[in-house]
Amino acid sequence: METSDEWCSSGVGLALFNIFVGSRDSGTECTLSKLADDTKLCGVVDMLKERYAVQKDLERPKRWACDNLIKFNKVKCKVLYVDQGNPKHKYRLGREWIESSPEEKDLGVSADEKLNMSWQCALAAQKANRILGCIKRSMASRSREVILPLYSALVRPHLEYCVQL
Repeated sequence: METSDEWCSSGVGLALFNIFVGSRDSGTECTLSKLADDTKLCGVVDMLKERYAVQKDLERPKRWACDNLIKFNKVKCKVLYVDQGNPKHKYRLGREWIESSPEEKDLGVSADEKLNMSWQCALAAQKANRILGCIKRSMASRSREVILPLYSALVRPHLEYCVQL
């Protein structure tokens, strides 16, 4: 007989979790993105009819969670309005209004309402500079053979992360 740790690490637990969670997006009109325990609902809202569709799609996961005795962390639920002409409708999760946010971080990437990621670049450069300073202070040798591998392993990944965006 397997212990619960062996069962979960065998992949069976992950497959069952995906089957269990996969049912929560049936019937949604908006785009639903899921990664582990994180769910994002995206929709284009130009008219009131579309606003109601987004609100209806927000009610589905809430009902799914209630039916399956799971609670949403409502503090983490936010609305990011993209585009300057956005009517900025208010949305609810159950009986509570969802707060809006001027910026959100997803998978380590920060984006604001204009999908501007300059803040993301500034933070990456700051982090890279701190690491470079640490290398400079802690390494006696300045030879290429010493510095280049440290730079490649510790600094460069921060500068190249999400460069495609």
